[in-house]
Amino acid sequence: MKVKFNVLMRVVLLCAVVSTPLALAQDATSLKARHAALREQLTNNPFKRPLYLESSQTSGGLKGETYAVIEQPYAVVSPALKDINHWCDILILHQNVKSCSAGSSKSADMLQLSVGRKFDQPLDDAFPIDFHYKVVTNQSDYQQLLLTADEGPMGTSRYRIQLEVVALDAQRSFLHLSYSYRYGMAARVAMQGYLTTTGRNKLGFSIVSRKANGEPVYMRGVRGVVERNTMRYFLAIEAYLGALSAPASEQLEKRLNAWYAGVERYPQQLHELERGEYLDMKHKEIQRQQTLQSATSAK
Repeated sequence: MKVKFNVLMRVVLLCAVVSTPLALAQDATSLKARHAALREQLTNNPFKRPLYLESSQTSGGLKGETYAVIEQPYAVVSPALKDINHWCDILILHQNVKSCSAGSSKSADMLQLSVGRKFDQPLDDAFPIDFHYKVVTNQSDYQQLLLTADEGPMGTSRYRIQLEVVALDAQRSFLHLSYSYRYGMAARVAMQGYLTTTGRNKLGFSIVSRKANGEPVYMRGVRGVVERNTMRYFLAIEAYLGALSAPASEQLEKRLNAWYAGVERYPQQLHELERGEYLDMKHKEIQRQQTLQSATSAK
């Protein structure tokens, strides 16, 4: 029972992709202004790259956000992220996403995710989450996307994955990714259990203080969890975009290796699996996903 409890808690926090309404820029001018306001944070940070990450917690919700300069032109980034089918290629890179399928109905476009442990497991043991997918704004220099799920496991609700991107110049784009969710009493208790056992020693990215010798003291607790998953999903987007320049037959391997390399840049926070373990697991999961999709299409 304790093992199942900890696994469910991981899923709750992993899917913690959304809570109260987020203050997105809404247009190109506003997001460019945000880029200018974050100039110092994007220049000087522990990531040693133009990337800024922050998290926040309210009485009933959690939120994680990344802002990053992407070395890709908007003309490449925008169509790549707009296509709902590309999001399964992005999301499956995360170690806890076991399966993803995209579909459409008269009323909505949907992404169906199965989320579970960081190890190989049957789909029946994973937790299904159904996201509505919407292109909110698609302009010549600014795009905003939204994925929402009303319900999640253990009384969590109002899941959101919100993404906006703006053209900076002919070669670079500025991307803002937000995660948030609402949680009730059951999830609150589960969080406390997870953080006193499996998640006890795990770190986030925000530096909350420094020791006498200057060594950073990193965020812990539920905000640390949100920060880790925010980074994992950002790295998945970056890995997907970076692989687009490769021949189609080589893009999958390039995405998988780029995501793993990105994670291993921050071993204190993100190391969970060895490269071979991760690649073997993902090859099996993607093959299973493709088999299921082919079977569905044949009906």
